[in-house]
Amino acid sequence: MTARRATDAETRVDRGDHGAIRLWLRMLATNRLVETRTRRLLQERYATTLPRFDLMAQLERVPQGLKMGELSKRMMVTGGNVTGITDLLEREGLVERIADAKDRRATLVRLTPAGRRSFAAMAAEHERWIIDSFRELTGREMATMAGLLARLKTHVRSLEERDS
Repeated sequence: MTARRATDAETRVDRGDHGAIRLWLRMLATNRLVETRTRRLLQERYATTLPRFDLMAQLERVPQGLKMGELSKRMMVTGGNVTGITDLLEREGLVERIADAKDRRATLVRLTPAGRRSFAAMAAEHERWIIDSFRELTGREMATMAGLLARLKTHVRSLEERDS
């Protein structure tokens, strides 16, 4: 008997597994495929990483800048991760640290003009990659899936609130 090599989370499923387990693993496998492709394309085309792209995306949404703690919260990563990424982007001239006019103890991070231009180019292509990843689905199918996932997300959040 030869062992079948798992290629993604979904290959571990068999018919006896509960439908929720099969669905969860399919969602994980699909998310990983889209994310892996996106990471690869960012690296190949822009010599950057998804965390760097994500940090720049957060800053693009708030042109006046964000405190490091807020960036960490929005990205759902540790402050150390945000500091490391910010240091690299600052050395490359893509972000800058500025004093917070409202709180002299705090520092804001914001995109530089070069950072805004760089992010705009990456974001436009990133959007095309994501659209291409979902091209197999119709608009109606995407809307149905988005609605179902929103319902599931709300339910899981309520479980988290109940459990804590």
